[in-house]
Amino acid sequence: MTHPGATAFPVCELVTLPVGEVVTVTPPGLAPISVFHTSDGLYAIDDTCTHQDASLADGWVEGCTVECPLHEACFDLRTGVPSGPPAKIAVRTHDVSIVDGTVLLHLDQKGDAR
Repeated sequence: MTHPGATAFPVCELVTLPVGEVVTVTPPGLAPISVFHTSDGLYAIDDTCTHQDASLADGWVEGCTVECPLHEACFDLRTGVPSGPPAKIAVRTHDVSIVDGTVLLHLDQKGDAR
């Protein structure tokens, strides 16, 4: 689902992002965002763990969960909510779509999707 007024930012061609892979992009003026391709679909979240400065793209993915590579904080890719300590704050999630084979990240005018 996209939000009214959202801007679509091209991420990559879907064929270059097979299931199990992740790509990180940095839209102009924004923090890095990672797009994960899981067997359940595509999910985009802010790339930096809210517990400590680590790239979630370097973490381990199982189902719809990504585990931070530093301190094992786990985040739900669908909601951004951590499953428990040490992370207490959710990462932002962003809408993703596929148009003509291109993965698009949807950002509102402030760079937020939610």
